[in-house]
Amino acid sequence: MIQTITPIDNTLYIERDYSSKLIEDTLSNSVIAQNEWAKLPVNERVILLQNFVSDFLSKESQIIEEITRQMGRPISQAISELKGFKERADYMLSIAENKLQNIYLPEKENFKNFIKRIPMGVSFVIAPWNYPYLTSVNSIIPSLASGNSVILKHSAQTPLCAEQLYESAKKTLPKNVFNYLHLNHEDSLKIVSDKRTAFVSFTGSVKAGYEVQKATTNKFISIALELGGKDPAYVRHDADVEKTVENLVDGSFFNSGQSCCAIERIYVDKKIYNSFLELFVEKTYEYKLGDPLNKETNLGPVVKLSSANFINDQINSAIKQGAKKMIEASKFDYPKEHKNYMPPQVLTNVNHGMKFMMEETFGPCVGIMPVENDKEGIGLMNDSPYGLTASIWTKDIEAAQKLGDEVNTGTLFMNRCDYLDPGLSWTGAKETGKGCSLSEIAFEHLTKPKSFHLRKELK
Repeated sequence: MIQTITPIDNTLYIERDYSSKLIEDTLSNSVIAQNEWAKLPVNERVILLQNFVSDFLSKESQIIEEITRQMGRPISQAISELKGFKERADYMLSIAENKLQNIYLPEKENFKNFIKRIPMGVSFVIAPWNYPYLTSVNSIIPSLASGNSVILKHSAQTPLCAEQLYESAKKTLPKNVFNYLHLNHEDSLKIVSDKRTAFVSFTGSVKAGYEVQKATTNKFISIALELGGKDPAYVRHDADVEKTVENLVDGSFFNSGQSCCAIERIYVDKKIYNSFLELFVEKTYEYKLGDPLNKETNLGPVVKLSSANFINDQINSAIKQGAKKMIEASKFDYPKEHKNYMPPQVLTNVNHGMKFMMEETFGPCVGIMPVENDKEGIGLMNDSPYGLTASIWTKDIEAAQKLGDEVNTGTLFMNRCDYLDPGLSWTGAKETGKGCSLSEIAFEHLTKPKSFHLRKELK
């Protein structure tokens, strides 16, 4: 049985039975439904999906409170989840008809030749708890628009998110085009390896990502893996210090740092390091840590006690190696009886010999290092097993673009961080994974080309 413990007070919030007995029927029904769904013209699928999105968004107040109770994000910030959901869904649906249309070759006498984009079949989406709707919409909407059916497996921390999406689908989409299952890890891998599953999208840990990839070796299918991150920022000597600090503090601590593309390490040109650090610490103290159901709170608990222990272990290990805490926890007023309420922390005197600067932390803390120049800054950015996003902070767009070419990452930002533009591909490098969601390129990963070479008459 799934038991979701709310991070607000670490009590039982909801329970759900596992759906193990429903796997066979769900897969069979999804295959049948997909065959009919794929026959609909793209524009008709888009209209139905727009209705699906509208119905889902109509439940705003209920969904926002459920997000907060399930994973602890302040209710004052949970609305951003639905705004992002709408932005991404609207964009992908707006380009679907154009990007999924046939590609016709130049006319040739007696021939009609073209390429058609064919749906993969059944898409299996395994979604995480940290942005339960934003991460899942990246795959669900383009998969359905492409003519695939979808089975969603959501995190045990956020099972209501799967149910909310299903309720809207039940009202607006043909039966069994969208389904969900509450599953344990082993049953999830069974669906991954099932021959009827034609595409898999997984967001989670590197270790689990390798297990998902291994489970597909019995067949030839596309998979999308968004795994770990340790996203860096490099602040050049010409950066606007005040505005850069404002953005990087938010990029480090929003959602208690529990974002795949949160800023976890910052490299600052030594010429502005002291002024940058002073202002960064000052801004960090402005956070109000506390009960996420309180509208004045802008920093909530981390999702689990085990997560808090992991984060503290990384911080304490770094301190033993010489790192220095810049933030005094005593200056924050929060429910200290619950150990997953963590004041934000900034560490200095850090280096890449510390796990804190090399392994994903996924918490409200960041390390800041001074660097001599661009070469050292870019070298440290690349000195990581991960590569989801990276940001360069400067007034020189030509320098940012030139330096950006040297950074091994999925998305390179200039003067921005921790944001997805749905018109750009969401992808990663190195241990961060493979595949692509969002942008027009996503439709290429969710369909397969079929060529039609038609000779009208035999002569």
